[in-house]
Amino acid sequence: MSAPPRMPDETGVPEPFQYMHPTMKENYGKWAWHDRPRPGVLHHVAQSGDEIWTVKFGTQRQMDTATITKICDIADEFADGFFRFTMRSNVEMMVADQSKVDPLIAKLGEEGFPVGGTGNSVSMISHTQGWLHCDIPGTDASGVVKAMMDLLHEDFIKEDMPNRVHITTSCCQINCG
Repeated sequence: MSAPPRMPDETGVPEPFQYMHPTMKENYGKWAWHDRPRPGVLHHVAQSGDEIWTVKFGTQRQMDTATITKICDIADEFADGFFRFTMRSNVEMMVADQSKVDPLIAKLGEEGFPVGGTGNSVSMISHTQGWLHCDIPGTDASGVVKAMMDLLHEDFIKEDMPNRVHITTSCCQINCG
């Protein structure tokens, strides 16, 4: 007789502090102010005077292991190994030393990752999974999104839009993404 199926573990949201940059962890809930020194860069100042810079950059939504490894290598070299994925498939790397910001941005540019998506810009386009995971879509959103982001690249790396722009696409009416 076979064993009964294993029930899934329902543990809720994972504890975030284990992955958080030490400066963010130490100042959690204690930020005095923030600004955007340039598109794609957020600068946060804590009540204690601690500072941290977040560099936000775009990726393709569906990544291969080589791209993820490349992002990890960049994070290890320039951001003390800390980064996070946003809801819209951007990546944010945090550094506590302002002198690391420009070299990080230069490396991301060399590797083909556009820095931007903050302020009055076009955010990364979110989309459903398409043909990669589904057998019913009428089209593949991934290809459409790639073509759209190629056209909107300048609007991602600059903050010239009249307001923040979020775009979402779907392959069918189910809108699973």
